[in-house]
Amino acid sequence: MKWHKNEKGRLCLRFNGLSKHTFPIYCDRRQLHWFQRFLEDQQIKKEGKNSYSSGLFTLRSAQLAWKEDKKKNQGEPWNANRLVLFCTVDTRFWSTEGTQLAREEKKDKLLKTIISMKEKGELTTNQQAFVQKKHATLAKLHHPFPRPSRKLYRGKDNIILGVAMGLEKPATVAIVDGDEEKVIMLRNIKQLLGKDYRLLNRQRQQKQTLSHFRHKAQKLSADNQKGESNLGEYVDRLIAKAIVELAKQSQVSAIAVPQIEDITEIVQSEIKAKAEVKIPGCEKGQKEYAKQYRINIHHWSYV
Repeated sequence: MKWHKNEKGRLCLRFNGLSKHTFPIYCDRRQLHWFQRFLEDQQIKKEGKNSYSSGLFTLRSAQLAWKEDKKKNQGEPWNANRLVLFCTVDTRFWSTEGTQLAREEKKDKLLKTIISMKEKGELTTNQQAFVQKKHATLAKLHHPFPRPSRKLYRGKDNIILGVAMGLEKPATVAIVDGDEEKVIMLRNIKQLLGKDYRLLNRQRQQKQTLSHFRHKAQKLSADNQKGESNLGEYVDRLIAKAIVELAKQSQVSAIAVPQIEDITEIVQSEIKAKAEVKIPGCEKGQKEYAKQYRINIHHWSYV
């Protein structure tokens, strides 16, 4: 990947193998500093005449993918979809202190690899080249990227925060002491959001209103492409922020969340169980109840 700025000053990206195509970056302000860092890392490495290791880049990997554009869901695929860039970053590389920790880990790993290779005795030409490459990488790790200083967060090893996710209750949090095997604190969604809980109710009401609007439009064969506002996404961010703040206050060492790939199954099981209790013995009624239930509740962006 190669980062650069175009004549308008916008960050752009090129992929090896797709060098004929330039992809301008469009993002929120809260994401912009990450992309600026990606460009800075690349420029520093280039100006240092390859004396810096790309193993210390803040960006670890990126994936270009198609995503359905809800505003343009008709026509040819290249018009009905848009390109989205998914990036994986190592947040430790944002500061000098975090970079130092990562450097030491990488150095230890490289040294173990070199020692294990040398213990094999006489090496082949390919093996010798492999060891030389590892030595070169090790030397580059002694040239850290210039980064701002920031105090590292250190939690207590025995304190864990667990998050349960559902539809009616998007997040329920438990803080646990692993050594004493006891729950220190429980927080439901209302306690997490506090005064912002009203936004969750407003978003649910918005979904109901839009559903009613679409239903009426379908009956009249009218346009029903009216979409939701960004309120749901904003509520997601508030929930995530509240969880992180609670974790920092309690000095937790890790946050445990359900496997993302299991979320859909968990949600469907929750809806089915509620429908069976509400309308026992009537499959048609249960399906109708489940459909209405999905409309009435908030759900996370990835569900």
